[in-house]
Amino acid sequence: MLRTGGAEGADQAFERGARAGGGTVEVFLPWPGYNGYQAATLERPSPRALEVAAPLHPAWSRLSPGAQKLMARNSHQVLGANLDDPVALVICWTPDGAEHERECGPGTGGTGQAIRLASRWGVPVVNLRKDGALERIARLVR
Repeated sequence: MLRTGGAEGADQAFERGARAGGGTVEVFLPWPGYNGYQAATLERPSPRALEVAAPLHPAWSRLSPGAQKLMARNSHQVLGANLDDPVALVICWTPDGAEHERECGPGTGGTGQAIRLASRWGVPVVNLRKDGALERIARLVR
């Protein structure tokens, strides 16, 4: 099962792979129609997802409402539609290779929100930027 936010690039590539392999895909959007999606598990983050996201972001109050929604959808990607079903692991790629909240910085980009969330909920993060990432994924899946 894959949870995705429908972003261009890795999100959509993982989604294509999951669907091709017969997997279940849950899509969490920041707003209806994001990136051309016609259907999704959730078309906008819940008010509770915004509450979960706010204290995790280092500059929440400076984000536009749209950027806050982009960050809040990570709450659903990591914790599920009702925010009570954490994923088994987060797989990502960031230029700085961050895998824990303490490693996140400006080079982590928006994916840092999912990494910070996973760190706080004890969800392992594997960053494909790091050597040995595929081996770590294989160990975690077993």
